[in-house]
Amino acid sequence: MPTAAATPNRTELNAGGDAPVIDELKAVERLQEAYAAMRQEIGKVIVGQEEVLSQLLIAVFARSHCLLVGVPGLAKTLLVSTLARVLSLEFKRIQFTPDLMPADITGTEIIQEDPISHERSFKFLHGPIFANVILADEINRTPPKTQSALLEAMQEHRVTAGGHTFVLREPFFVLATQNPIEQEGTYPLPEAQLDRFMFMTRVNYPTLGEEAEILRRTTTQERTELQPLLRAEELIALQQLIRRVPVPDHVYAYAVQLVRSSRPGASGTPPFINDHVSWGAGPRAGQFLILGAKARAVLTGRTFATCDDIRSVAKPVLRHRILPNYTAETQGIDSDGVVDWLLEHTPTPVDPARAARRRK
Repeated sequence: MPTAAATPNRTELNAGGDAPVIDELKAVERLQEAYAAMRQEIGKVIVGQEEVLSQLLIAVFARSHCLLVGVPGLAKTLLVSTLARVLSLEFKRIQFTPDLMPADITGTEIIQEDPISHERSFKFLHGPIFANVILADEINRTPPKTQSALLEAMQEHRVTAGGHTFVLREPFFVLATQNPIEQEGTYPLPEAQLDRFMFMTRVNYPTLGEEAEILRRTTTQERTELQPLLRAEELIALQQLIRRVPVPDHVYAYAVQLVRSSRPGASGTPPFINDHVSWGAGPRAGQFLILGAKARAVLTGRTFATCDDIRSVAKPVLRHRILPNYTAETQGIDSDGVVDWLLEHTPTPVDPARAARRRK
């Protein structure tokens, strides 16, 4: 395993958590093995989309949610259902439509009669939100009233209905899809709900070779059998491992600077941002930058996060938290363009340990 001045000690990595404490280095190796095996197993069904799969798995191991945006037919739904099969978790798909009601997601109370005493009482029937993996398919096709039914579940991992609060089973994460083409009859997600998603991941068209392979695989009678790789309790332990990965101070400083530089009108904000951005990213963006960096570090074989990890997850974390203004739109600058500018012009802090080694 690579080592550095920021390499954690056993006490740091073993602090807190309800899962059984395991040796951290073995746990890191186990996570790497699980990550590689999951990519290979999902690759039996999904052709290409390596970056999408990587971001999806980082969100899962970081105990967060992911919004997949892409045109129809790019296997977004198939990717999520395949991931649930590989993780051996309970999976529920919710097809969002204009007539979907909040009770269709959270559940509803019914009157039930006891067959012996004939007494009637209310019984709460759990909705699909009580599964481990929730696919919110075409989430922007339902009104805000129904979209908001996911807010408490996504943030607090619990549901309040009928005057009672129900704690959701762990692990729990929402993977939503959205079609960017059709706007008629859709309801854009409010900023408060978008902010709950760790990543907004863009799903692009396959390459020439990948599309040819898709045709070969999907036009025959051959069926692919998937092997479940992780149980719920194993995934929870690995999620807690991610939280215990240490981050050097200069990496925290870099994440903070990226986020604060995106806010127009703030002290020290670059003129480009003041001229092209209406609203910048909030503190939750910084939290997700750090969590994404931690997860990426471990998945790539390191026990500490670096500024390169921050840069790698910056686009999916920031693109839905930065709102370009009219000036930017007239110049063809979208949120990805703003993030590119931030990454290019935000100086990377010097690692004090590396600088000390160079002086020697």
